[in-house]
Amino acid sequence: MNNNIKQNAKEGLNNLKFEVAKEIGVNLKNGYNGDLTSKEAGHIGGNMVKKLIEKGEQSL
Repeated sequence: MNNNIKQNAKEGLNNLKFEVAKEIGVNLKNGYNGDLTSKEAGHIGGNMVKKLIEKGEQSL
């Protein structure tokens, strides 16, 4: 896979992570976020998956 594609995908997922965190009220910062609870991290990840599925369904 092209390195540019990988980098763009990584940046896109990172942007989505911050977008979701903001939407659900979790204070996420650049770098280390070890102070997040498992519940907060799970909410971020779960909502990211939900949004990715919705985008995938829309593209079908």
